[in-house]
Amino acid sequence: MIKLHAVGGYSEIGKNMTAIEIGDDAFIFDSGLYLPPIVEIEDKKTPYTEKKLRQIDAIPNDLVLKDIQNKVRAILVSHAHLDHVGAVPYTAHRYKAEVIATPFTVEVLKSLIRDREAKFTNKIRAVTPNSSFTVRGKKDHKIEFINITHSTLQTALIVLHTPKGAIVYANDFKFDNSPILGKKPNYKRLKELANEGILALIIDSVYADHERKTPSEKIARGLLEDVLLTTANQDACIIVTTFSSHIARLKSIVDCGKQLGRRILFLGRSLHRYVSAASRVKLVPFMKDIKLLSYRTQVERALKKVSKDRTKYMLVCTGHQGEPGSILDRMVRGVLPFKFLSRDHVIFSSSIIPNPINVANRKQLEKKLKARGVRIFTDVHVSGHCGREDIRDMIDMLQPRHVIPAHADLPKLSALAELATEMGYRVGKNVHILQNGQKLNLI
Repeated sequence: MIKLHAVGGYSEIGKNMTAIEIGDDAFIFDSGLYLPPIVEIEDKKTPYTEKKLRQIDAIPNDLVLKDIQNKVRAILVSHAHLDHVGAVPYTAHRYKAEVIATPFTVEVLKSLIRDREAKFTNKIRAVTPNSSFTVRGKKDHKIEFINITHSTLQTALIVLHTPKGAIVYANDFKFDNSPILGKKPNYKRLKELANEGILALIIDSVYADHERKTPSEKIARGLLEDVLLTTANQDACIIVTTFSSHIARLKSIVDCGKQLGRRILFLGRSLHRYVSAASRVKLVPFMKDIKLLSYRTQVERALKKVSKDRTKYMLVCTGHQGEPGSILDRMVRGVLPFKFLSRDHVIFSSSIIPNPINVANRKQLEKKLKARGVRIFTDVHVSGHCGREDIRDMIDMLQPRHVIPAHADLPKLSALAELATEMGYRVGKNVHILQNGQKLNLI
């Protein structure tokens, strides 16, 4: 018997958590936060408690796994985004299982654990991308972490080998053949797996309704160069905001800042977390070119200097979603010692994560910036998520027996299921739309 438990991320974008039960053993894939109720957590000094996060429905309801809780042998984390790893400090204690992730993800997880300041007893193991290992339970189970590209470092497709074929967990990915940092997708191993036989593919549905192939990160670099290097900004303070976990994007931003001859300041707790984690595993080529500031006194002191000589600085800060409490939000509200002037530039090297709270927060932030006459550049960005045609290519490459759309709400899951039906699958037979808390017998 092989059973899939859809715990989180099957009714919303985020809060990802899936369990696979194989006889007397079980494995958890990801344990992430649902960010809309806690959009300020990136810059919040005091973390939430597990009880509070459960009350606001911000972590997966893994209480549905109580019947197999003692079977769980490992918690496998695909990458370092909070909607995949952020709930691990709050849920892992329920399982006598080690947490396994790539080195960068492990460093981010350790930072989250330190911030929580609570006891964490699970063993943590770092596994390099493109490697396999064995997890022992009632039986031995082979697992692989296969390198794939996304908008953060060392993202892995997780492969759990079973007697009936491999189960591939593909939350999140894109096919980027020209990554700014890191390796290309491991197409060779994916094709080998297809020949060996794929029982099921659990796959990212965030943009399953977008008729596109997601562009390479090199396109985002070009967009940044167009804005930063060809726009008249000699008299402006330049403020750039992007995803703190996007180390490749940060590299492009820093490279542009260096060409402009600007002093580059990184401001915010989440930037400090992700850049420091990447530095600890020697994956930051720009560390010597920046100042990394997170404590309030550091940030205030730096902004006072910037205000006196604003044309010599580039600020990279948190707040691309308009999150309350982020550095950019506090700058706009005047909580921090910085006054925007009409000649200043604010570049959003990000998209808005598609939920009503984020959309509303960004709208308010942009409204305040426009009221100050600030020049705003939005969508200087390419996504880290697969588009509909990338999903088609993944399904076509792997030829799985079952397709399970994940990481989205019902309309987006349905869009992926519709694509699968175009490719010969049948809803309810071998493509399965699940909701949080539901189960599926694969064998």
